[in-house]
Amino acid sequence: MFAVLKTGGKQYKVQAGDVLRVELIAAAPGEKIQFNEILMVGGEKPVLGAPLVKGAAVQAEVIDEIKADKVITFWKRRRKHSSQRTRGHRQKLTLVRVTDILATGAEKSGVKEAIGTQAARVAAHNTEPKAEKAEAAPKKAAAPKKAPAKKAEAAATKE
Repeated sequence: MFAVLKTGGKQYKVQAGDVLRVELIAAAPGEKIQFNEILMVGGEKPVLGAPLVKGAAVQAEVIDEIKADKVITFWKRRRKHSSQRTRGHRQKLTLVRVTDILATGAEKSGVKEAIGTQAARVAAHNTEPKAEKAEAAPKKAAAPKKAPAKKAEAAATKE
């Protein structure tokens, strides 16, 4: 039995025992997670989702958090100005091992849903109670401006 799951904007065809490198997931190593966005479940009777298969899930165990290979970009902005710059980037990934494919009953499994770190930050931000704004203190009246005394004194001494 195999399944096609979607996570991190990508699609993966998986079977039990497969090891995947997926976008960073908010889960600790050793934790069991569940992917709920299943596009297809294959086997003797394939089931296609429209767009997702209802009740299907893929359960996996988090092995480790790793970094991908370094990607180096080189920018040359303008000619005749020696304006060059290199930038590097290493994407953070989560290494997971697929343990089970559920065609039905995903809601009753009780396993934590796999969500990306960005989605976890947004969810945490939306669930925090908003602090009440303190009443603004009335503004103090501005002091009257004083005339420049030095110029007046200098004019008086010249006469």
